[in-house]
Amino acid sequence: MTLYRQLIIFTVVLFLLLFTGTWYAKLANTRTFLTDQLESHVQDTATSLALSISPHVAQKDLTTVEGMINALFDRGYYQKITYTDPRGEVLIDRTLPVKVEDVPQWFVKLVPLKTPEAEADVMAGWNQGGTILVKSHPGYAYETLWNEVISMTVWFAGCAVFMLAAVGIGLKLLLKPLAAVERQADALGRGEYELQDPLPRTREFKSVAEAMNRMTVKVKEMFGEQAARAEGLQERAYHDPLTGIGNRRFFESQVGADLTEGQGRGLLILARVHALEALNTERGLQAGDDLLKRVALLLQEAVSGYGDAVLSRLTGGDFGIFLPHHSSSEAEIVATEIASELGRLARERLSLSDNIANLGVAAYEGSVTLSRLLSEADLALSAAQSKGANGWELRAVSGESALPMGQQQWKESLVRALEERRVTLDAQAVIANTQERGVRQLELFARIAQEDGTALDAALFLPIAERLKLVSAIDRMVIEEALRFDFRSIGVERIAVNISPTSLEDEGFRGWLHGYLKGLPAGAPHINFEFSEFAAVQHLELIREFAAVVRACGHGIGLDHYGRSFSKLGYLKSLRPEYVKIDRAYTGELLSGENDSGFYVASLCSVAHSIDIAVVAEGVESEEQAAVLKELNLDAMQGYFFGRPRPLSSFTAAR
Repeated sequence: MTLYRQLIIFTVVLFLLLFTGTWYAKLANTRTFLTDQLESHVQDTATSLALSISPHVAQKDLTTVEGMINALFDRGYYQKITYTDPRGEVLIDRTLPVKVEDVPQWFVKLVPLKTPEAEADVMAGWNQGGTILVKSHPGYAYETLWNEVISMTVWFAGCAVFMLAAVGIGLKLLLKPLAAVERQADALGRGEYELQDPLPRTREFKSVAEAMNRMTVKVKEMFGEQAARAEGLQERAYHDPLTGIGNRRFFESQVGADLTEGQGRGLLILARVHALEALNTERGLQAGDDLLKRVALLLQEAVSGYGDAVLSRLTGGDFGIFLPHHSSSEAEIVATEIASELGRLARERLSLSDNIANLGVAAYEGSVTLSRLLSEADLALSAAQSKGANGWELRAVSGESALPMGQQQWKESLVRALEERRVTLDAQAVIANTQERGVRQLELFARIAQEDGTALDAALFLPIAERLKLVSAIDRMVIEEALRFDFRSIGVERIAVNISPTSLEDEGFRGWLHGYLKGLPAGAPHINFEFSEFAAVQHLELIREFAAVVRACGHGIGLDHYGRSFSKLGYLKSLRPEYVKIDRAYTGELLSGENDSGFYVASLCSVAHSIDIAVVAEGVESEEQAAVLKELNLDAMQGYFFGRPRPLSSFTAAR
């Protein structure tokens, strides 16, 4: 119950007590006054009547006496008038039944009135001629008392209505500072740091507001310190301090994590800056550092359009670029652009020669190891050096399986698959970090069944679907297929579905999804729409608007590959996802003896938990990893250790 209601109730109770006491006192005083009036009136009546009939009694004119008594009795103010002779014999007796009109009987019983009576001697000359007994009738007294009670109650009721209205308005004004404190506390719980300004005038409220402001500032500083600590750990462990991009450790962990996911394709580009030692000797170390910074910036701009790109300085003048899920045809585009920019950079005379760097590109399809990719890229780099200034060379690396399909073939294949609804779903459980290890949610993965019966993972066809403007149609079909499944039959209330930010740019897709979500039945699962951290940072406003729409329908969003991008963590406060998934590259290092990786994961958890965001670790492949992560205060885990993705239909069969 709110303080406002408590104060209103307290005021009402006080008023009722005051009213009851005043009402009772007024009733008692009025009853006493009326009783006194009746006693005085009946005594005066008996005395005056005795004097009036005394001459007629002396003359023994009983008829006149009776007429005078009747005239007085018929006025109705008396219950009884009796005239007795000196011997006590009743000569005249007039009695009126007690009947109180226009007054409720419960009131008559509740408030008894004493009915007074009085006697007076009647003289006959010097002798006593008899006795007059007069007894008052209480009817008029009750009527007067009842009318007084009614008027008093109406008056108090009017006062009560006015007082309650005045108290209600007054309390709202007086408690307004408390409402501001409540809003400030709610904002603090959401990770928003609002300060009260101006401060309340009431001394007590002013003290509370000042304390809340101090606490808000302190919490803001604590969040900033936590975020800065996490960013500092990431920077020291995974950043190259000179160029600001990733270092070799970051490159190896990210690329290794991608390659261990299985079949796929992509590009690894090795860029080598030449004559650094000679430049440092001739122009000084600062000249060499400036050249490396410019090359790093050039490479960043060249891959900025690739959301899953990994760029690092490996050692000295060697830079590595990894572009997963991209074909060899794109290698020519990227390498040509980089070579062209290197030529422009050469005209600035930052190097001793026009040949600033050469590029070696290894394009792989199927399963392959990082060491092999680096070896192939190094061989391509050696061949590129013979091609002249800023040249590049491409080597194809075939793994266990290949996908020799051109863009037109891909388009035709995807269009046919959509027309025939050959989209299938695999699911992998996200396990709660508790003793029971229950299923927190299921993450769904889309696959397309080819005409020969083989299935393609989303990592293979989504980059091509993005270019062919087919991704929103695929996302729509995935959502429809997912919600055909009865998740209640397997006891799952939450599912996660990955969608592309490109789909959110499609107004038709957004309109369809909003209507589709609003039309879901009551038993439908809670859907978390997942985006990669890179996509969230690049499309922050778009995803924030989308999050508001899906939350209004009872669903939410999540972030995948959290920590992969070197982004400031402050964006989490504005986006507020339901959870974030720590990239598998960090979980993979937990058992490698790198303690700073554990510290970094713990710091990420601390930052996320401080604004009520859950943390999930992905890529958990052993009991040892699960044990370490359990101690780091994560909310859930996901990986091959708990089960590989398998067809969604098999979950029903398993139960």
